[in-house]
Amino acid sequence: MVQSASTSRLLHGAILPTLLRLAIPNVLALMMAVVVGIAETYYVGKLGTPQLAAMAIVFPFVMLTQMMSNGAMGGGVSSAISRALGAGDRDRAGTLALHALAIGAGEGAAYSLLFLLLSPALFRLLGGKGDVLAYAMQFGHVLFSGAISVWLCNTLAAVVRGTGNMRVPSGAVMGAAIVQVLVGGSLGLGLGPFPALGMTGVALGSVVGMGCGAAVLLAYLQWGQDALQVPWRNMRFEWPMFRDILRVGALACFSPVQSIATALIMTSLVARYGPLAMAGYGIGQRLEFLMIPVAFGVGVASVPMVGMAIGSQMVARARQVAWTAGSVAGVVMLVAGSVFMLFPSLWSGMFSTVPGVLDNANLFLRWMGPGFPFMGFGLALYFASIGSGHVLGPIMAGTVRLAVVGVAGWWVSRHGGETPAPLFAVGMTGMIVYGLATSLFVWRTNWGQRPS
Repeated sequence: MVQSASTSRLLHGAILPTLLRLAIPNVLALMMAVVVGIAETYYVGKLGTPQLAAMAIVFPFVMLTQMMSNGAMGGGVSSAISRALGAGDRDRAGTLALHALAIGAGEGAAYSLLFLLLSPALFRLLGGKGDVLAYAMQFGHVLFSGAISVWLCNTLAAVVRGTGNMRVPSGAVMGAAIVQVLVGGSLGLGLGPFPALGMTGVALGSVVGMGCGAAVLLAYLQWGQDALQVPWRNMRFEWPMFRDILRVGALACFSPVQSIATALIMTSLVARYGPLAMAGYGIGQRLEFLMIPVAFGVGVASVPMVGMAIGSQMVARARQVAWTAGSVAGVVMLVAGSVFMLFPSLWSGMFSTVPGVLDNANLFLRWMGPGFPFMGFGLALYFASIGSGHVLGPIMAGTVRLAVVGVAGWWVSRHGGETPAPLFAVGMTGMIVYGLATSLFVWRTNWGQRPS
């Protein structure tokens, strides 16, 4: 069995320092996602309150695109490649990379078609009407038309991460984020010589940025590394290779669907309290979604460590990596959640000066903050489970959370009073349940048994 020096370091290095070394580039890159979120919310807020409310409707689907392509299917890609490298099979790793790109392109095209057809009905279902619906359609049509650029960029990043290299994909993500802010802000607000395209311009920033990131990563994969070689000249597709990725990645895709379904339920229920509550919820919800990449940064670093350990039959080490990653993500989100729970205006005050909007945003942050560390712990374990090839447990935990929010949210929306505070309490409870249930399922799952 032949292992590269980088593979050996991931298999035998001290767990916490190795995990942090891999996680830091991811977290830094994902901080750019926070910058993008702040920037987009800022200049959409400049466009007006209807545009801000429209962003709250579209944003869950924006995050669904990212979470499915990057964390879920991308995690399946990284898992398969890292397990092959852990077993010393570099040829298989290169062939898996080729199949991953085919999956990314196909999923991107399917995603575009599906959401272009369904987005009008989905936006109406979430309470979109009048100007809010019109602005949501402007943003969504452009963004979903370019979904293939998002899928390809994130798939290529996952391929590179599967080799244990976090710096290059993180650098590409940071570059894409910078392009997104510059292009989206310039075209959205009409800065300098650029036309003011409003929500259409904001969406173009995302498409252009991710397209640039995909080009950079493709060039690196072809000419800048030797951990694996993609067999372009002998391109052949085989079902066992697709199966190795999809048996993890396809199942993992249920998790972001569950997360977005939970968010959609909350969004539709909050919409009943009026546009001020909706706009305030949108500000708070964006922070919730931007906290997820913090756990992602730590969790995705665990994927190649766990995957290579499983490939080398070092199951005990794989589990140690998982619990370490969960603990790190939980602590980081505990700190962040506490800050915004105690001082919510640090976040909400950046995006609005309307008292009703600020009141609802601050209410959201005070109630949801205590749930953040549980969510971070569970999400990191979800990614570690992807690396192991055993992801069913975290998916079941997500189902439990969805059921809690759906049933309890429906009840309190009819009996909870004049403010959405009881709904936010339900959201917090769902996060706590998710973290605890994920821990239980991971603890009970035998990672030494090969998944079917």
